[in-house]
Amino acid sequence: MLEIRNDRGIIKCGKYADQVRKRMDSGIQSYSDDDVMKLCESVILDAEELESLGIGEKARLVRLTFNSLRCELEILQDLADDEEVSEIMVNGPDNIFAERSGRIEREALAFDDAVQLERVIQRLTARVGREMNELSPIVDARLSDGSRINAVNSNIAIDGPVLTIRRFGTGRLTAEDLIESGGMTRETADFIRTLVRCRYNIFISGGTSSGKTTFLNILSDYIPPEERIIVIEDSAELAIRGHENLVRMEAKNANAQGKGEVSIRELIRSSLRMRPDRIIVGEVRGEEVIDMLAAMSTGHDGSLSTGHANSPLGMLGRLESLFLANSGFPIDAVRSQIAGAIEIFIHLARDKKGRRRIMEISELCGLCNGEYRLNPLFRYRHDDGLVKCGELKNRGKMELYD
Repeated sequence: MLEIRNDRGIIKCGKYADQVRKRMDSGIQSYSDDDVMKLCESVILDAEELESLGIGEKARLVRLTFNSLRCELEILQDLADDEEVSEIMVNGPDNIFAERSGRIEREALAFDDAVQLERVIQRLTARVGREMNELSPIVDARLSDGSRINAVNSNIAIDGPVLTIRRFGTGRLTAEDLIESGGMTRETADFIRTLVRCRYNIFISGGTSSGKTTFLNILSDYIPPEERIIVIEDSAELAIRGHENLVRMEAKNANAQGKGEVSIRELIRSSLRMRPDRIIVGEVRGEEVIDMLAAMSTGHDGSLSTGHANSPLGMLGRLESLFLANSGFPIDAVRSQIAGAIEIFIHLARDKKGRRRIMEISELCGLCNGEYRLNPLFRYRHDDGLVKCGELKNRGKMELYD
């Protein structure tokens, strides 16, 4: 049988959960939570090999044993209930990590085996009508509470099933929160508010977990409340508030029979017939780039979107690659389309302490000899923070809308 701890100090509770089951006269469902908790306490207190454990360690083991018997996420339940945890990462049964306040730390937890982890994954995927198996080894879905899960089956994950849960807290960051944390300055916030209100097309770039979705929420606060907003996402994450005339749409994957798929590209095309004042696309990462840029350059001013990149220039290169891969356009035409659509890039990143911050704001001023002309407006400097370094050149919308 598995010990309570291995050489890394990780607690496993399967042995004690089995003992609790044996003490029950009938199925576990006939017992109340209080009854099961008392049985867990009795088993842990009676275990001779646990006599050397402190009260706190025993209490934790009781809780883990109870969770493994009664909770959908089993040993992950306490992490899921912790409001400070934004991401749970399970790299096989023995390696569990959690992110709190931008810092990732290993948890003193482990599943008893891959079967237990697979059981948790199957429960989660079943809630959204999906199934993970050898024929469908990757599942990406959104749960009813807004959390996003990604699961990878053991036939392609070498060290066992992989589960990642991204959680979105009930609280929602505001511009003031970002200013107080040092993520941006008051001057920058005022400037960005003006850009949004004056309907500049803005693209947010950044790496994984750099805060793009959070910042997109903040930008949406600056949109006048009377405007009609169409929000399109691959997996619904945005929490736009203060706008009654709001339409939210989410892409859908095909079902087991290969039917029912609805792509972001289809949703963007449909949104153009909904009389939008603003179109917000949560993330551009495929063929939808063609329709998104077309919308931005054909009268749908004030549109917002995000993408993965390490800099504004890197984001331009990524948009080019996506456009070229999904169209027969020559490179010059692609660059012209991008330069005519996007006006402002805002780049986000994490600092060494895990804090999310604006690293650069640049204006895209068209092309010069076939190359993009980026005009840096604000840049983050380690000694001075986010500082102004240039003036906006295209001020036409300032005069038109402000």
